[in-house]
Amino acid sequence: MKLKLPNPGLEDRIPSHQQLEKLEVEEAGERPKWDNKAQYMLTCVGFCVGLGNVWRFPYLCQSHGGGAFMIPFLILLVLEGIPLLHLEFAIGQRLRKGSVGVWTAIHPYLTGVGIASMFVCFLVSLYYNTIIAWVLWYLFNSFQDPLPWNQCPVNENQTELVSECARSSPVDYFWYRETLNTSAAIEDAGGLQWWMVLCLLCAWIVLYVCCIRGIETTGKAVYVTSTLPYVVLTIFLIRGLTLKGSFTGIKFLFTPNVSKIWQCNICFFLQQQL
Repeated sequence: MKLKLPNPGLEDRIPSHQQLEKLEVEEAGERPKWDNKAQYMLTCVGFCVGLGNVWRFPYLCQSHGGGAFMIPFLILLVLEGIPLLHLEFAIGQRLRKGSVGVWTAIHPYLTGVGIASMFVCFLVSLYYNTIIAWVLWYLFNSFQDPLPWNQCPVNENQTELVSECARSSPVDYFWYRETLNTSAAIEDAGGLQWWMVLCLLCAWIVLYVCCIRGIETTGKAVYVTSTLPYVVLTIFLIRGLTLKGSFTGIKFLFTPNVSKIWQCNICFFLQQQL
């Protein structure tokens, strides 16, 4: 028995192979194209790999069984992550539409899925741009000697170090007081910090410049944005391996603790990584 859900007008919403070939010829001169396959691959890598993969993954791996964490991770990667990624690429290429248009073409009742997907992408761009603003702030402050987060500042009387910094560390003090300038309580918003507003504005300007002409500018930007993070991570990896006790930490990270696999909360973290 074959289950067939009612979906009137599906044939009219999804173009046939002949219609796609005709559109390919008609839009050959108008439709923007990647300069080469490398730009497309780098864009896909930049789209799929984010902070959660390269920054948070080692922490989650160590906290949820070390090497044992990789077993359910690889299973879900093969059975869920990669198929969904290929499905998203295939549907977009076939229908030549964005997220909302694709799901509307499949079924009008699924329009909300496309809207939700677009809204999630918008939220992700907001917090990623906030992180970029922090990076720009630290970049601007790094052109100093000594670095402002290298030592504690002195107090107003020039007699001793700021007590709050002395009780914690220069790094924490610069982050909480100079960068964020956090308020004493959650009820106190603290107002806008003009230096972070300017950095956030710079982050949005950089994003706009990268996307102003579509894939013509995005394709060139990914040469830097998709490769530079891996160069930096490689440098950090080499530096980390030269530190004392590095191999002990690596051994501890990947030593499997099979008992962690049967804990239910590991599934939630795997969903986040995929």
